[in-house]
Amino acid sequence: MSKKRLIFLFAFLLLFFVFATLVFTGCSDIIDIPVYDFIFSFRSDFLDHYFIFITKFGNTLTILIVVFAFLLLVRNAYAIFLGASACTCILSNTLIKQIIRRIRPEHLRLIVQGGYSFPSGHAMISVCVYGYLLHFVWKKVSNRYLRGILVFFLIFLIFSIGCSRIYVGVHYPTDVLAGYCLAISEVLLIIEIADRIYAKGGDDKCIN
Repeated sequence: MSKKRLIFLFAFLLLFFVFATLVFTGCSDIIDIPVYDFIFSFRSDFLDHYFIFITKFGNTLTILIVVFAFLLLVRNAYAIFLGASACTCILSNTLIKQIIRRIRPEHLRLIVQGGYSFPSGHAMISVCVYGYLLHFVWKKVSNRYLRGILVFFLIFLIFSIGCSRIYVGVHYPTDVLAGYCLAISEVLLIIEIADRIYAKGGDDKCIN
């Protein structure tokens, strides 16, 4: 693993543990309250509909469609490891939620959502799937204009999904931030493994 990638992996993992410690010790309000109030100050009918729609891109059905479509279209090591990235995300999120057992916010919900709150599964899966696709696009799409558009779209989608979980009232900001940090660490590890396997015998063609 490259030194830069290793540094980023451990840095985001450390940030995750910082957020987990804040939640576990009951000190997360220093982040949650101001961010929560800031996002809620923008509530409107238009944004209500937008974020209720955008949060569905992190739902299980949508993720399954994206993963299987990618598996069918790109039959190589990257496709296999996209599925591995999604599965790793789901398993780690489920395990940590059972350990922390943080109750979801009770007020101002726009949607119904069960289960525990920390870390945000939607934030994690958005990074592990759409973030992985971003890596694929960056490496494999040779047309710089198309690559730029796709990269911007994927970054915007990841950011919007995270914000949507706070906006619709089913997660605290620290849930989303911790989810992002843990998922970035996971996807960096998956990408490293995939790149090593891909370099040994994968198709190195780019998409124009």
